[in-house]
Amino acid sequence: MTKNYQIVVVGVSAGGLDALSTLIPALTTSFPLPVVVVQHRRPDSDDFLATHLDSISPLAVREAQDKEPIRPSTVYVAPGNYHLLIERDRTLSLSIDERVNHCRPSIDVLFESAADVYGDKTIGVILTGANDDGSHGLGCIRQRGGLAVVQDPDSAASECMPREAIRAVDVDQVLPLGEIGPCLMRCWSNIELRASRMPSGKES
Repeated sequence: MTKNYQIVVVGVSAGGLDALSTLIPALTTSFPLPVVVVQHRRPDSDDFLATHLDSISPLAVREAQDKEPIRPSTVYVAPGNYHLLIERDRTLSLSIDERVNHCRPSIDVLFESAADVYGDKTIGVILTGANDDGSHGLGCIRQRGGLAVVQDPDSAASECMPREAIRAVDVDQVLPLGEIGPCLMRCWSNIELRASRMPSGKES
C-alpha cells in the first residue's frame, strides 16, 4: 500500500553535522515535503547549522521561527534551547518548557507533535546520537501508521540513539546513512516500501 506522505521529521544528536550534511543535500529540488529537524545543540548555539546546510543543499534550509507556516520543499532546523513543535494549523511553534530526556530541543517533543497533526502521513527519521531521545516519539509515529526510518547503527558516528530506536520500535526501514535520502525520495514518489531490517526548492 502506498501513501501520500506530507512531512518528514528528523532527529539527530552526536555526529549530526556530518549526518545531516549527507542526508539533506540528497533531497533534490523536486522533493515537495517539508523537513523538520531537531539536532541536539548547546543552548547558546547560533544559526551555523542552518546556514551551512542551506549552502550545500538544493532545498531551502532555515532556522525555525515561532508561528511560521510550514512550507513545502523547505527544511526547518530547531534553534538552540527551544523545543520545536508542530501545531494543528500546521505552523511551527517554539517552547521553553522543561527539558525532555535532558534535551531542549527534544526529538520526542517534535515527533509526538508531528504524529498528532499528520498521523499516518508522517515519516520519522532517527540518525546518529548518544542517548535514547526520539525512541518514544518514533513509536508514536509508528503507532499512528506513519513510516519509521532509522540509520543503521553500524553507519552511525554514535550508535546509541539508532540502537535504542530499533530496540523500542517496530521500525520499517534500517538503512545506511547514504541510503536514507534516496529512500525519502522514493517515499514521496509513492513507490511502495518493503520492510528492510538489517542485523545490527530554493527560491532564486
